[in-house]
Amino acid sequence: MTTIGLVSDTHFPRFGLALPRALEDGLRAAKVSRILHMGDFTDPLAIGLFEAIAPFDAVAGNNDPAEIWSRFGRQKTVTVDGVRIGLVHGDAGRRNAHENAINAFAGEPLDVILYGHSHQPRVEQRGAVLVANPGSPTDRRMMPAFSYGLLTIRDGVPAIALHTYASRDPR
Repeated sequence: MTTIGLVSDTHFPRFGLALPRALEDGLRAAKVSRILHMGDFTDPLAIGLFEAIAPFDAVAGNNDPAEIWSRFGRQKTVTVDGVRIGLVHGDAGRRNAHENAINAFAGEPLDVILYGHSHQPRVEQRGAVLVANPGSPTDRRMMPAFSYGLLTIRDGVPAIALHTYASRDPR
């Protein structure tokens, strides 16, 4: 089984200079083999913090500087254990982030679509595609808790579990 950490909308340094304890402990306890970030870092600071835990990949969000756009791009597809995963921030389009993300990959043969932007954790099976937003580990906005996700792949079948916590305090 492969386990991948899912995060979005860290908005550093506005919401911290270190990862929340619950997030870092959760990713380490899950023994993630990689971490995927769906944009809105707002500063490269978060990149090194995640890379210290596991190999890292991402897409840029609408609030990210040019260096993050250049490094990661705005949309991509990665394949892990035969599972095709689309990453996008979800801000581009006329609808909500969930529908924007789905529309961004229209016609592409994917197993999973991951997005951010709304800070609202959500997992939905849309036909054959698992669509998810891990929420934000640092900026819960109107949500009751901070959140991140874990994507597991077992025998080519993806599943996503959302994890929440009450405090964004670092170590």
